[in-house]
Amino acid sequence: MTATPLRVGLIGYGLAGSVFHAPLIAATEGLTLDTVVTSNPERQEQARAEFPDVRCVGTPEELFGRADELDLIVIASPNKTHVPLATAALEAGLPVVVDKPVAGTAAEARQLAALAEERGLLLSVFQNRRWDNDFLTLRALLEKGELGDVWRFESRFERWRPHPKGGWRESGDPAEIGGLLYDLGSHVVDQALVLFGPVTEVYAETDIRRPGAETDDDTFIALTHASGVRSHLYVSATTAQLGPRFRVLGSQAGFVKYGLDPQEAALRAGERPGTSADWGTEPESLWGRLGVGGPPSGGESPVTGGGRPVPTLAGDYPAYYAAVAAALTGAGPNPVPALEAAAALDVLEAARRSARDKVTVTL
Repeated sequence: MTATPLRVGLIGYGLAGSVFHAPLIAATEGLTLDTVVTSNPERQEQARAEFPDVRCVGTPEELFGRADELDLIVIASPNKTHVPLATAALEAGLPVVVDKPVAGTAAEARQLAALAEERGLLLSVFQNRRWDNDFLTLRALLEKGELGDVWRFESRFERWRPHPKGGWRESGDPAEIGGLLYDLGSHVVDQALVLFGPVTEVYAETDIRRPGAETDDDTFIALTHASGVRSHLYVSATTAQLGPRFRVLGSQAGFVKYGLDPQEAALRAGERPGTSADWGTEPESLWGRLGVGGPPSGGESPVTGGGRPVPTLAGDYPAYYAAVAAALTGAGPNPVPALEAAAALDVLEAARRSARDKVTVTL
């Protein structure tokens, strides 16, 4: 790590910028939050209140005009701006972190990756849920072979939000790249690819359930991996009874885990990494269970005592920016290369086509 912190310019101070990126950047050794870009006076005031030394500017152009004073640009603005802003930052000679989805299409993501490679610059995608507590726990179990050969992976990112909140994330305008398929779907697809590798077939169902909703709010994606694993992925805003976050079935055992990683809720509440020893941890009552669900006749579940409790590893969103800082100083690899995000976008595009045409898409 360098003695002088790397100076970061953050574009966007809505949910992504203020809740996720700014606190994590500020908590990372070797990084300093130098400038926030937002044209909203209230958000500028909020940024200064939370980070008294930060500069605030109204446009990305003002930020790029100071390119020689910065070491990294983080793009946390609406999805439709990701590609043009990342392109401008790379052309200004600056490494870039882009919130997911990095682009609206896999082709655009690969073009950005090619530009970054041509310029010799870091281009990383903020797939923070690779550092969720449940994902880290499941990945450790798989690496130890605790489940045997995995046959089926079920992943749910479900919510109960019966009334649309509006905004670009719920806009029906295709240019906004809204809807749950590209929002929460970016997370669950990325996790499935990290765990089980490339996908050969994609089937999806997308629905608009809520009155007044303009884009998908209840989506199911079925993946067939080249490894033979089948992933069933659910993202929904209309789930009145939430299912398990993960249910993974293998030849030797299964793993079931309820509840969502606590880090987002902590960040929203104003808590900050590094201020307590229990960051990213959860109570024993939320631990998953590993094993078989009873005798050959079956019938047991986590509720009735099937399997044994598995302590959940601590979630670690700060690890992402620590890895970015290491990559920028030549001390480690890019934590989430853009080409990995492009592979996830291949799947998301196939899912959109599958749902639209009511077909299974082969990749």
